Amino acid sequence: MATDATPSGTDSLGPVVGLFVAPGSRLPMQTRYEVVVEDGRGIVGDRYHAARHRQVTVQSVEELDAAAVEHGAPIDPGGTRRNVTLGSGRLDRTPGARMRIGGVLLEVVRDAAPCKLLEDALGRDARLALHRRAGVVCRTLEGGRIVLGDRASRV
Repeated sequence: MATDATPSGTDSLGPVVGLFVAPGSRLPMQTRYEVVVEDGRGIVGDRYHAARHRQVTVQSVEELDAAAVEHGAPIDPGGTRRNVTLGSGRLDRTPGARMRIGGVLLEVVRDAAPCKLLEDALGRDARLALHRRAGVVCRTLEGGRIVLGDRASRV
């Protein structure tokens, strides 16, 4: 039986529809066509590269759309400060859950809380609308490349 933490149905999470990095804390996110992800280190060139656990953040357009309805305005995937945006599906927020995006294998560490910069840009109501919809924080088990259009799935 599915719970809020465990998605039901297909293992597909759709294609990668957005890739973003920020070279430093509080710096604007930069859109990318492709990122390189290193084993146990995360995305090369991102502020969290070589962090212990917060190496890659992943979100879903489906969850952002639900948050936008509650917020009353669209939520730009690049404005949420997450690295990878997937085209469909609800993310499994269970620590230890795994997903493959292109050739990269990720393991969920925790639910991603909406960041302070998002609240500053969109207001407190956006942060509240994104509760349990702001993506997941992952560590990298197998590195590789992620390119826009790559398929993502639960494993």
